[in-house]
Amino acid sequence: MKVKMLHVCIRVMDLEKSLEFYKNAIGLVETRRKDFPEHGFTLVYLSDEDRKYELELTYNYDQKEPYIIGNGYSHVAVEVEDLEGAREKHEKMGYSVTNLSGLPGTPPTFYFVTDPDGYRVEMIRAEED
Repeated sequence: MKVKMLHVCIRVMDLEKSLEFYKNAIGLVETRRKDFPEHGFTLVYLSDEDRKYELELTYNYDQKEPYIIGNGYSHVAVEVEDLEGAREKHEKMGYSVTNLSGLPGTPPTFYFVTDPDGYRVEMIRAEED
């Protein structure tokens, strides 16, 4: 059986704040949007320049309480060429960022930045060819 990964979905409280984060801080672009006002929700799909995989933001109009991120969820990962520059940018934008880290016994290759809803995004240094 052949499969193809399409998207991952996260639910967001403030669609505009989330779009600002994923577009301006992470660098994704909006690929499509589906509004369903009669059913009370909007879906926004974001992707990188290759557009092979998408992040779906689901915004439910009547959601009043923040979503609870379960202890089984960890993060979404994004590759970036300038890891230190991206971290500095996220810090200047006011987002919560961790220190640069690496797997045990390796140099720093990643850090985490937290989106407006508390989802963590792992920023990973692109491997040199």
